[in-house]
Amino acid sequence: MNTFWLCLGLFAQALFSARFLVQWITSERAGKSVVPVLFWYFSIAGSILLLSYAIYRRDPVFILGQSSGILIYSRNLYLIRREKRISHAG
Repeated sequence: MNTFWLCLGLFAQALFSARFLVQWITSERAGKSVVPVLFWYFSIAGSILLLSYAIYRRDPVFILGQSSGILIYSRNLYLIRREKRISHAG
């Protein structure tokens, strides 16, 4: 396997996993369960890189899983931005 792709896959997995660390630290600081916006950005970035890796590997199961995740994470960011616009307008 090409070293570049192996490194990309490992980096992507680390980035994707880091979102849980971000969520955990934020929740601990708040003293309650919180999903920070950064969680969704880490999710999208990790998913895009993992999707690239999955396409390289030609793994249809992995491709499908990462593709659907990107849509969900993007939708969450859209809803967060929309909520902020509404609260600032009102």
